[in-house]
Amino acid sequence: MNNAELIVSNKAVSELSKHRPLRRYLNKLRWLSLCLVFAMLIILPLLSVYQTYVASHGYRLLSPSGKHFYDVMQFFTSPFTDDPANSLDAVKGSTWSGNFFGFKISDPLAVLGQIAAAAAIYPAFLITALTPILFSVLFGRFYCGWICPATLLYELNTNLAVWLQKLGFRPGHREFARYLKYFVLMVCLVVSALTGTVVVAVIYPPAIIGRELYYALALGGFGAGTVFFMLTLLFDILVARRGFCRYLCPGGALYSLLGRYRLLRIQRQVQQCNDCAKCNAVCEFGLNPMRDDFGQECNNCCACIAICPTDALIFSTRVTDISSQGAGHLGPKYRKLHLANTNNICDEDAKA
Repeated sequence: MNNAELIVSNKAVSELSKHRPLRRYLNKLRWLSLCLVFAMLIILPLLSVYQTYVASHGYRLLSPSGKHFYDVMQFFTSPFTDDPANSLDAVKGSTWSGNFFGFKISDPLAVLGQIAAAAAIYPAFLITALTPILFSVLFGRFYCGWICPATLLYELNTNLAVWLQKLGFRPGHREFARYLKYFVLMVCLVVSALTGTVVVAVIYPPAIIGRELYYALALGGFGAGTVFFMLTLLFDILVARRGFCRYLCPGGALYSLLGRYRLLRIQRQVQQCNDCAKCNAVCEFGLNPMRDDFGQECNNCCACIAICPTDALIFSTRVTDISSQGAGHLGPKYRKLHLANTNNICDEDAKA
């Protein structure tokens, strides 16, 4: 590549950088969504405790700290309701299953686990999972990237691993077969069927976080689920980057299956790609966007879109990924091959 080509390429990248499309900011919107979901899991137990205090008419029996909590919650809820003892029932639950102003929604894994444990289908419960199932069919493993409260903590945990690496600690980067999580899902369902218990809820991070936050805020303590979740964080740092979600999470397995033929998926524009590999480096699930390999594991988190310096990654409506398009046209490998082909053609023409 000569200096003139390098200057033209740098100018092209610079011009692209000046006009960022809105899709580049979707990753920030996703982080906002995750923070709001996590805040909801903190607020709902507090509302439940306050509702109990109001319904019991026991303000005078509360401790000083209890009275302070009551007064604070009354201050924040009074603009919205005059009858907290009854009206706060409109919002209950967690990301596992909940009722939000009459709209009942459940994690599909909760419904599947209940079907396995009870050996029966409850239509009313099944209906509550239809919305996330539909969204998964359309947008893929979006729950894992945009809704799951564990994702917020896991991505912060990844940042911690990066800081530790700068301090000289080497995080684990082992890789395992992705089908392991499907095996975990199958085992959980079989055990649920044999025991009559929804076993999957014991190891499913979104269910654990919602349950443990309720224990901590409403009951004043933590359960064994906290220990398990901390072990998953250590597993991600010491063994495999985002290892639990990639290799062991039963919910991740179910959502990957539901989103295998998702309608909305990320696609690379090979003409604008410069093969910088930043998209591959930022992908928490170890995918290969630089060579068009997204697959059913992609959760449309948009991190690759946000970091791409040439805006080569876009959304497309396809039920399958495009097969590998080869090297990016702005990258050195493509230019080298293109130049070699051009020289060969020139040599053939000269001989002719």
